Amino acid sequence: MKQRYLGIDIGGTAVKLGLVDEDGAVLARTERSVNFDGYRTPILTTVERTAAEFLAACGTDARPAGIGVSATGQIDSTGGVVAGTCGNLPGWDGAPIRAALETAFALPVTVANDANCMCLGEAWVGAAKGYSDVIGITIGTGLGGGILTGGRLLEGFRGLGGELGHMRLHAVDGEPCTCGARGCWERYASTTALVRRAKALDPALDNGRAVFDQAAAGNAAVAALLNDWEEEIAQGLAGLVHLFNPQLLLIGGGVSAQQQLLIEPVAAKVRAAVMPAFAQGLEIRAAALQNDAGLVGAVQYFRTHRA
Repeated sequence: MKQRYLGIDIGGTAVKLGLVDEDGAVLARTERSVNFDGYRTPILTTVERTAAEFLAACGTDARPAGIGVSATGQIDSTGGVVAGTCGNLPGWDGAPIRAALETAFALPVTVANDANCMCLGEAWVGAAKGYSDVIGITIGTGLGGGILTGGRLLEGFRGLGGELGHMRLHAVDGEPCTCGARGCWERYASTTALVRRAKALDPALDNGRAVFDQAAAGNAAVAALLNDWEEEIAQGLAGLVHLFNPQLLLIGGGVSAQQQLLIEPVAAKVRAAVMPAFAQGLEIRAAALQNDAGLVGAVQYFRTHRA
């Protein structure tokens, strides 16, 4: 029987769990809200309970060899703890994820940032398979990122590296960010940023799908707003291309399903913004694993660090 692992992907609204085999196939999965009571129940408590129920449902034959965790926030992967959240999630700062899960399940555990895991998962069995130099971004409530260089995940000293959303592209006079700085990339290039600007045009445009639907329907004002937002995404990516000279740029998050209205125009803008030598051989595409990317990447992180 192939080795099996428990992948856990902890986000700000839900935790996703999957039993993943050594080939990256997801054999079983479940999902549970982590903010069902306004975070009065600590996120980590919900994760432990859900994992116990999931493993019990999978049966004793499915006991995993270890647990790989993908988690939102600034993750100290050396210690397996949440080092910071910019104040976005109540009670999440300092959460001892690895210690708690190792105690609860008597299994080895690794913990890494969710966007880093997305990048690893895509390189293992997704849209980046076969590539050694990749930059992946996840566009959603915030903007996360992961960097593979020479086939290795760039994590930095404590595992905090790759916090791409907090590059300060408008540092001098930019919008205040939840991290305490001004002008961070995610304040301009996240789905939250797009919706915030769209609602100023029309309060009914309160989600990303509505914005894209209006642009597709020919609403000129929304199309112009969307174009400006995509320019912010592209300029940030162009700077990263000049830093890391990747083979591939991957765009993930729910909005990445918008091939014609997002992926293609952003790709064109990036190619126009980078120096010609950096554009040679550069590929730009949507991530492929969607909701499984974090938990599959968490398992791959475990396999490369503990297995």
